[in-house]
Amino acid sequence: MTRKEKKKESRKKKDQKFNFFQSVLQESFSFLEVIVIIPVSILFGFVIGYIITYSKMDLRAKSDSSIGEIVNTYNMIKEEYYDTLDEDKLKKDTIQAMLKSLGDPYSNYMNEETTSSFTDLTEGTFVGIGITVSYDGEYNKVIEVMRDYPSYKAGIKEGDVILKVDGVSCKNVFGDELTKKIRGEKNTKLTLTVLRDEKEMDFEITRDTIDIQSVFGEVLEDGIGYLKVNNFATNTFQQFEKELKKLEKDKISSLIIDVRDNPGGQLQQTREILSLFFDKKTVLFQIEKKNKITKMKGLNNTTRNYPVVVLINNGSASASEVLTSCFQDNYKSSKIIGMESYGKGTIQKSQNITGGGSYKFTVEKWLTSKGKWIHGKGITPDIVVDQVEEYYENPIKENDAILKKAIEVLKDS
Repeated sequence: MTRKEKKKESRKKKDQKFNFFQSVLQESFSFLEVIVIIPVSILFGFVIGYIITYSKMDLRAKSDSSIGEIVNTYNMIKEEYYDTLDEDKLKKDTIQAMLKSLGDPYSNYMNEETTSSFTDLTEGTFVGIGITVSYDGEYNKVIEVMRDYPSYKAGIKEGDVILKVDGVSCKNVFGDELTKKIRGEKNTKLTLTVLRDEKEMDFEITRDTIDIQSVFGEVLEDGIGYLKVNNFATNTFQQFEKELKKLEKDKISSLIIDVRDNPGGQLQQTREILSLFFDKKTVLFQIEKKNKITKMKGLNNTTRNYPVVVLINNGSASASEVLTSCFQDNYKSSKIIGMESYGKGTIQKSQNITGGGSYKFTVEKWLTSKGKWIHGKGITPDIVVDQVEEYYENPIKENDAILKKAIEVLKDS
């Protein structure tokens, strides 16, 4: 298989696996359904905040004839449709159809479960008890207890089998269903019944805010610092700065920033991270909206000058590509190593829907500091390294060809 064919196949696989940050979460509609539903969708998308009384809708209609026609269509369907209408379902389905009509894979509707997961990742926190579980086909076993969080404090241990939550059996309960039972409001209590050493034990646990760790740091050989960034959530900059300072306290000679398989997230977090390396005069990236371009510069005059390598692959997208392109364009002693990035050059805005669920839609483009739009193209590394098959089967450092190359380059710098 040629490199071009490998690249095409890799891109196809990434598109299939890409998580809900970019996934298209929408049902299919027939042509006739779209014709009927889209007008109502536009109503909900643009004037739902104004539909309080008929008089207000009528006033809106007079000021905008197209909106007036949509309002009239909505009222006619609502008042004259022959059967009972589920207005909540109609609202969600029509919003979904409206977003689908845009033909943009990044503008989509998200149900309640997906919205909850999306919010957790973008905010970087959730309310829970601080455990990771694995379902074994009957019950869930605790495989990780987060130190200093509620479960740890209550005495839950790795290997405990979850039998009940608040006295209700958890047999054959997993995924979102189990999550709903365990999560809740902050400072509320739950009783977790577990099986440990063939004994049933009850633990009362108080729910609390759990921080999702998105940045992990360590010192590799020859004083090379390593930071793995999984996504860009509300608390990612805080974690990145903390880990970077730890590494610098250990007197690292160079740094690897690994954003492989990082789907992106909050652009402001990326800007703050980049401002640790670039001053106020440096254009970090640009934002384009309706042909108006805004140059986003560093937020302070903090800079660093040790060698930096950024690792990318086909799963590095959006905010990850913003960070990568800035180093490639502006940091003299840097190299980009790995595989071509995903190629997502748009920015989305999200909006919650009354009654649950949400939607997001594209509102802007982002450009590199030099004004290039990488959408659908991606970023080509300075040094291209294809990952070896052994790594996918056993993803350890010893099998990581891209990381090995980065260490080699930094040793020689």
